[in-house]
Amino acid sequence: MPDLAFTVESVEVVPFAAAPLLMFKLRIVNTPAQEEIASITLQCQIQIEATQRRYAPAEQYRLEDLFGVPPRWGETLRTMLWTHASAVAPPFAGECRLNLPVPCCYDFNVAATKYFHGLEEGEIPLMLQFSGTAFYRDADHALQVAPIPWHNEAAYRLPVALWRDMMARYYPNGSWLCLQRDVLDRLARFKTRRGLTSWEQAVTSLLDGLEEDTS
Repeated sequence: MPDLAFTVESVEVVPFAAAPLLMFKLRIVNTPAQEEIASITLQCQIQIEATQRRYAPAEQYRLEDLFGVPPRWGETLRTMLWTHASAVAPPFAGECRLNLPVPCCYDFNVAATKYFHGLEEGEIPLMLQFSGTAFYRDADHALQVAPIPWHNEAAYRLPVALWRDMMARYYPNGSWLCLQRDVLDRLARFKTRRGLTSWEQAVTSLLDGLEEDTS
């Protein structure tokens, strides 16, 4: 029966995908090494272990929307679910390397995006938890099936710079914000009435007016 161990060797940005995509390079080692693995259908849950790093003052300010004010972080700073991913491993014996694609979004209504954007430098502590099914051949070469238990996991520290470089590549000098339809309609009417030619001008005009009122 397979006894699998997982390691994340590296992570790369996929350069020409339709949307931001990270490729996690996995190494899978099976014991016993001579056992023939016919295939693995792999599921992965990726957690952000937010308590496993330090935060500069500017980062603490940016993350208040997620965790509240820093004096309360002893209670509010917590591990967060980032995303789920899946892949299928080919036949192998002993060990293999597998690409795990992880789509990323730039929607600031998503907690993980807020967290990534709030970091200036350093690394993002991740924990990848694996499950799924391993298909293997026993000593009589009969095909057998075994589940992959959830205790199979691998830690990885993703460089913040890698995530920022990816978003700069896919959204150069821009960010993406999802608005409710009625709010977008109001913003569109404001933009038309003021004769503004872009959404940036509409938002900038509103912010300038607010800053004048509070100064």
